[in-house]
Amino acid sequence: MEPVTEVEKLHTLIDDMASSIQQHTDVTYLEALAEAGENVFQHRIVQTLPDEENKRLAKKLDEELPEEMKKEEIRKAFQLAVIKGMKEAVQPHHAMTPDAVAMFMGYLVEKLTSKRESLALLDPAAGTANLLSAVLNQMSKETAAYGAEVDETLLKIAYVLSNLQEHDVELFHQDSIEQLASPEVDVIVSDLPVGYYPKEEVAEGFHLKSKEGRSYVHHLLIEKCMANVKPGGFFILLIPNFMFESEEAPALHTYIKEEAVILGLLQLPSSMFKTEQAGKSIWLLQKKGPEVVQPGQALLAELPSFNNQEALLDMMKQMDKWFKEEGFSS
Repeated sequence: MEPVTEVEKLHTLIDDMASSIQQHTDVTYLEALAEAGENVFQHRIVQTLPDEENKRLAKKLDEELPEEMKKEEIRKAFQLAVIKGMKEAVQPHHAMTPDAVAMFMGYLVEKLTSKRESLALLDPAAGTANLLSAVLNQMSKETAAYGAEVDETLLKIAYVLSNLQEHDVELFHQDSIEQLASPEVDVIVSDLPVGYYPKEEVAEGFHLKSKEGRSYVHHLLIEKCMANVKPGGFFILLIPNFMFESEEAPALHTYIKEEAVILGLLQLPSSMFKTEQAGKSIWLLQKKGPEVVQPGQALLAELPSFNNQEALLDMMKQMDKWFKEEGFSS
């Protein structure tokens, strides 16, 4: 039998606490998970539970909480629990960015900004801050981070997760299309929510509003974020492959051409998705500015399976060469 990892230990502990809180306080598993995270952060049971249960969980917290937890271990333990909670919640926007993809997006942020001494980044659809955490865990420079999320339950988990990993993240409970309160940033990193935006009166003020019917939330979010990015700032976005095939794609293409330069498009391996329609890519953009030039050649690639280490390392070597040639890294 393989030894139990720190991630598994922590996950078992928070899952037990969350399940107990859910059972005794009549909340959803995801709400209970945020509460369990608060217990871990404060090293005590903060909820009002039956006396025996309170004692059992306090003892377990005292005996089973790993003494030293690495940031990535905390993130992964919570990620496992969030996935369980997502299965219970049926909202379509509740979906977790795959782990390998989140890590890869962090690598791209680090490469594109390697010549900058400090950084401000924003995820306008932060969810539980899993993607934001994965990126922050790879940053080697001083980074100010912001996250916005419309779902209060996910935001609570994001708050606890950020605290446990000691990330200084400013979180906003808001609809990022209607209002985006973060200051100007250098980087937008996000797993874009996909679908139609329900508030037609808000969409009216956007260039990318649909000519007929409801507008695409993913289009409006890109436009809203464009105003929050400094000239020369970057977008690292996880997007659906069908985004360039919709009837609104020409308007998006025209808008992007006016506002930004396309640095690259990296198609994720099809083996990651159940259907071809569900496939996604990572889109790299740079907002136009005085020193921004169109790359000699855009970074276009179909990524190999993340399980194929050799092919992935080879691909990253080629990408490192591209980042140097285009002047992003030395």
